[in-house]
Amino acid sequence: MLVSYKWLSEYLDLSKISAKELSDQMSLTGIEVEGVEVPEEGLKKIVVGEVKECIPHPNSDHLSICQVDIGEEELSQIVCGAPNVKVGIKVIVALPGSRITGNQKIKKGKMRGEVSNGMICSLQELGYSDSVIPKAYSEGIYYMPQEAVNGEDVFSYLDMDDHIIELSITPNRADALSMRGVAYEVGAIYRQTPKFNDALLEEDTTETAADYISVEVEDPKDVPAYQIRIIKDVKIAESPLWLQTRLMNEGIRPINNVVDITNYILLLFGQPLHAFDYNKLDSQTILVRRGKADEEIVTLDGETRKLTNENIVITNGKVPVALAGVMGGADSEITEETTTVALESALFDSLSVRRTSKEFNLRSESSSRFEKGINHATIGEAGDVAAAMIAKLAGGTVVSDKAIGSELTLEDVVVSVTISRINEYLGTEMNQATVSEIFDTLGFEYELDHEKYTVTVPPRRWDITIEADLIEEVARIYGYDNLPSTLPKGETVAGSLTSGQLLVRRIKSLLEGCGASEAISYALTTEEKSRQFMMRESLTTSLQWPMSEERSVLRMNLISGLLDDVAYNVARKNTNVALYEIGRVFYQDNDPKKELPYEENHLGIVLSGNSVVKDWQTKEIPVDFYTIKGILEVLFDSVGIAYKISYEATKDNQELHPGRTALVKLNDTVIGFIGQVHPNVAKEYEIPETYAAELNLQAIIEEENDALVYQQISKFPAVSRDIALLVDETVTSQELVGTISKHAGKFLQTVHLFDVYQGDNIAEGKKSMAYSLTFVNAEATLVDEEINQSMEKVEKALVAEFNVTIR
Repeated sequence: MLVSYKWLSEYLDLSKISAKELSDQMSLTGIEVEGVEVPEEGLKKIVVGEVKECIPHPNSDHLSICQVDIGEEELSQIVCGAPNVKVGIKVIVALPGSRITGNQKIKKGKMRGEVSNGMICSLQELGYSDSVIPKAYSEGIYYMPQEAVNGEDVFSYLDMDDHIIELSITPNRADALSMRGVAYEVGAIYRQTPKFNDALLEEDTTETAADYISVEVEDPKDVPAYQIRIIKDVKIAESPLWLQTRLMNEGIRPINNVVDITNYILLLFGQPLHAFDYNKLDSQTILVRRGKADEEIVTLDGETRKLTNENIVITNGKVPVALAGVMGGADSEITEETTTVALESALFDSLSVRRTSKEFNLRSESSSRFEKGINHATIGEAGDVAAAMIAKLAGGTVVSDKAIGSELTLEDVVVSVTISRINEYLGTEMNQATVSEIFDTLGFEYELDHEKYTVTVPPRRWDITIEADLIEEVARIYGYDNLPSTLPKGETVAGSLTSGQLLVRRIKSLLEGCGASEAISYALTTEEKSRQFMMRESLTTSLQWPMSEERSVLRMNLISGLLDDVAYNVARKNTNVALYEIGRVFYQDNDPKKELPYEENHLGIVLSGNSVVKDWQTKEIPVDFYTIKGILEVLFDSVGIAYKISYEATKDNQELHPGRTALVKLNDTVIGFIGQVHPNVAKEYEIPETYAAELNLQAIIEEENDALVYQQISKFPAVSRDIALLVDETVTSQELVGTISKHAGKFLQTVHLFDVYQGDNIAEGKKSMAYSLTFVNAEATLVDEEINQSMEKVEKALVAEFNVTIR
């Protein structure tokens, strides 16, 4: 909300209060001030001029040589390129040595051989945005009023010497989305009662609105209040300068006198109005109803909108002529030919307006106010003041009475509070005189019974409904800075981490010890990336109003975000990347009873580049499947669940290499995957060969860990035996080790694979695998017979289960 200090001064005495002081006080009482801007700041030596002579430039087909009266004895010659420059107009002149927007300095010079003493300016060159400049002047210079005095600064004429205070209004204080609401707020701060100088309505009693139009509202729940005023014999023209500048300073483009008045009333009362060209309605009936399927309307922006039952529309009894509370129709807009105006003042259902504006992506000052709430007590008053202004500025005549479709019956909102309750909440020691004075300055009527206040809340403050609201009002006006401050009291206890938090910290330390760095990725991503590397089926969880398509869906994996990080590093020549991330993924089941997604804690790891960097004595070693598998095995061993983990080759994950990917199982339950990112996916991310693993960290945390049992180192020597096997290439080392461990007996301590060979002297479809078995007896020295018996059992089992050949 932009607030004009000059405009506000018309309702309150601010002669001893600067705009800076006012903004500071408003911030202290609960309405945040974003800043204060003075439009003329940075500009100088810009005056009113009058074009006395205008001839075409001899060396140009678009320039004109103008003789301009700038209040000096002699005329000043200025070369101008604006298409609308002509004799007899008052213009904005930047003198030599002046500064216009962008800190640009204007100098005396020549244009195509002709002297130019300054510049005739457009509003853009004074810092006005294209969106607020009247269309008639958007491509040329601006005309000043004829009564402007030549040579005087233009700033006061354009209200550029005003102070524009930008307020950040929270949804609960929608009453401050109007100048009257702000006037009441400032009046309460400085103990003043605002005085409004609204135009007085005079009606022509020879006719009534009913002679022109009848209004019917189909459902009063959709439209609790709706009324039409008729103003005849209007003459559409430009608004006076004071109204144009007031709107431009508030960020609204002037259109014509009637439309500008409706926008002025919107700012003054916070009440959206709409003006129809009565003759274009082609009917004497207004019917307000819901839209119908296949109905269409062309709105003021020229777009054709298809309507649904969700939209409230204004119709001429047959076809829609406006989207209620959002935008009018192009077929009934006010134009230069308009002579009779049908002025609508209404209250529409806020939820319906919100849905309609969202559906058509039409956010406007009007829809915003209907959504947040308007003062129900001034719906009719705002329309009356607007009609009076149209009669004054457009020469119209207001027909008596109104055509009413629905009316609101206002009921007083009464809230009670006691002085002791106020002091208990705020920690103050206010007395009756102080509290009474605050309610008086707020304009709240009240009855006092001992220390109990029964307050009748005025309709302009529809946000106040309960005791706590009244206490907040007292606190605001009393001054938050005047409330006593105390330190918190109470006992503190030592904090501690849960077992899960301790485990996560241990895993982080372990991974960093393995050379990985922690990454933190966005939880929001694209729908395509969210569905990559998924560990279970799930629906996507989409944002209703995403900031961008790249951040529109909650992730269902960690790897896609980590691959973005790898791509970022690789693009900056950091090719050796080892990253991990611990974070939540979000699964959505197809269950209408569950509104929120299920969150699951995951661990993601990615490796790319070299695990060992080349130096004078070492060759570089690129990362591979076993590099990342080794990190996982160290992790599982540290957590104490290594013996419960198994791996199973898979080709089901489309984003991973089909020959270098495995599922990770905990007690035969899949908890993750490990593998090489598929070359096609790596190409999409623009990264080199990369390996990734993702685990359900929640499952690891929930798994009961066995207590660590420390044993003494055996006094007796360990014995190692090697065994070489010729097996089918489809047999995995995991299967062989399982069989060896099962049949080798209780003295087996470790099984280590030290050689794998395929090639010469090995039959096709076969491979040679060599293991080293270590046996230890902590109570006695092992003898060959015991070892041989164990090895025989192992060999028989391997032959029986896998048809191996012992080499």
